Amino acid sequence: MNITLKLVKTTGDVLLDSPLSKIGDMGLFTKDIEKHLIAGEIDLAVHSLKDVPTGTPEGLVITSFTEREDTRDVIISKSGKGIKDLPPNARMATSSLRRMSQLLSMRPDLQILDIRGNLNTRFKKFDDGEFDAMMLAYAGVFRLEFSDRISEILPHDVMLPAVGQGALGIETRTDDAETIEIVRVMNDDNTEICCRAERALLRHLQGGCQIPIGAYGSYADGTLKLLAYVGSVDGKTAIRNEVTKALTTPEEAEAAGIELAEVLLSMGAEKILAEIRKTR
Repeated sequence: MNITLKLVKTTGDVLLDSPLSKIGDMGLFTKDIEKHLIAGEIDLAVHSLKDVPTGTPEGLVITSFTEREDTRDVIISKSGKGIKDLPPNARMATSSLRRMSQLLSMRPDLQILDIRGNLNTRFKKFDDGEFDAMMLAYAGVFRLEFSDRISEILPHDVMLPAVGQGALGIETRTDDAETIEIVRVMNDDNTEICCRAERALLRHLQGGCQIPIGAYGSYADGTLKLLAYVGSVDGKTAIRNEVTKALTTPEEAEAAGIELAEVLLSMGAEKILAEIRKTR
């Protein structure tokens, strides 16, 4: 079988001068690729799952959820210090409202500065710029062999990741049975259950990259544990909760995600989200 790679620069890759929350939602990193898939110019699309909107276009489906890398976020600091030991009013670089909210809930003194681009670009901006620290996903730092730059790995009780963080989502056309059969071999059942739960939660909350929502699902011995965070952009108001469910199918996992979303809404998440949407 001959395999040809087609590289597509997405809107999110090109527009680097503005925060993601100001220029659109998660589709910035997928829509341009999906156009080629819908047109039949490619047979499958490989996405970072955290960039994939929870509603795929008609005729397309996430066929495979690849085995997940470590989902935690990391601190890269010029001093080598972790989040608690950074100096007062330290300048923290991140493009994520999710990270901003959770950071400010811990350290309201931090100055949050935007940083965009691929990992190499971010490290160059960080090394050349007036930043004390920056926050990134462990998965990308590890995969591109920057692990020696990590100052601190943040546990989930401190920083919940983006939905789908650490996994790849492989997208195909729904009517392409041959490609679906090939791609499905790469699916990791554990990752699928966890990510479907997280994505169902995000979908029910109607969230995206413009909304500070974090979630993490873990699955072992037939039991799913799903954690979630919803907070204001300034971190002053935050809600966090979890559900634990015995289940065996992705559909049951999605129901668990919706259940936790309803719990968060009943705790006040609806008010937080409404206030954020007024300003976006």
